[in-house]
Amino acid sequence: MNSHSKYNAKKTIIGNIIFSSRKEAARYQELKLLEDAGEISDLQLQKVYELIPKGKGERSAKYLADFVYREAGKVIVEDCKGFRTRDYILKRKLMKWLFPELIFREM
Repeated sequence: MNSHSKYNAKKTIIGNIIFSSRKEAARYQELKLLEDAGEISDLQLQKVYELIPKGKGERSAKYLADFVYREAGKVIVEDCKGFRTRDYILKRKLMKWLFPELIFREM
């Protein structure tokens, strides 16, 4: 099995969690430390948001956030990106429009 993606990201395992890149795995470790210290809470991985519901022969469009957590009472949606695809940029714009209450961060 090739552990590299087409963008040269190397899958990394921490515990029993498989991350799509070393960058994402490292960020997870940082966020776990922040959660353990009480700086953030409710850390979730790979949370799915529906952007467009399925209809008439079409699949739904979804956004998969690397991390979602609470910080100072706000919900933070965070993604680790090495390369921004056109699909990702469009989905990020839809996320910001559909969920204006969320704070969006890219690492």
